[in-house]
Amino acid sequence: MLHRDGHRPSLFVFTRGKGCNISPSACVFNVSMKTNKLLTLATAAAMIVGGLTCALAQKTNDSATGTRPGHGRILQRIAKKLNLTDDQKTQIKTVLVADKEVLAKLFGQLHEARQSLRAAIHASDANEAAVRAASAKVAGAEADLAVERMKLYGKIAPILTDEQRRKIADFEQRVDSLVGNAIARLGDPSAN
Repeated sequence: MLHRDGHRPSLFVFTRGKGCNISPSACVFNVSMKTNKLLTLATAAAMIVGGLTCALAQKTNDSATGTRPGHGRILQRIAKKLNLTDDQKTQIKTVLVADKEVLAKLFGQLHEARQSLRAAIHASDANEAAVRAASAKVAGAEADLAVERMKLYGKIAPILTDEQRRKIADFEQRVDSLVGNAIARLGDPSAN
């Protein structure tokens, strides 16, 4: 059967432990290529917006320790898009280096919480209470990281010009719109 867009729907089947965080019976999706592309774009966009400050922080951590060569491209691209001056780059790097240990601790806690959640979901004796408890720990770690991102933004925003802050807001708005449209398409049966 072909959809209106001429694509044949694809059947994605995930098995426990291979990309599925819910019960095996709920891991069968009938998704068109168009919907799959929208989901991929929405996921990528959400990661970009949510991780802008985190990416800057990670780049600073890496460059300060001399690890992960070549991973400064994200920071360079952001700096180019915002037309940051050398002075602005230096000031932002100083802010991020000062918070390096706090960020490393928070990222570590979030990673551990997500691993625990995945283990709770995939446990042979998985139950709702255990998954909710593990999920609450992820939420707590994300909240702690969000507070730190707010503090970083409070330190970095004054370094930026009004035009640069507007560019960031415009980008975030475009990503929010993209994600919102992708979510709306998920509920639209004709989009599959």
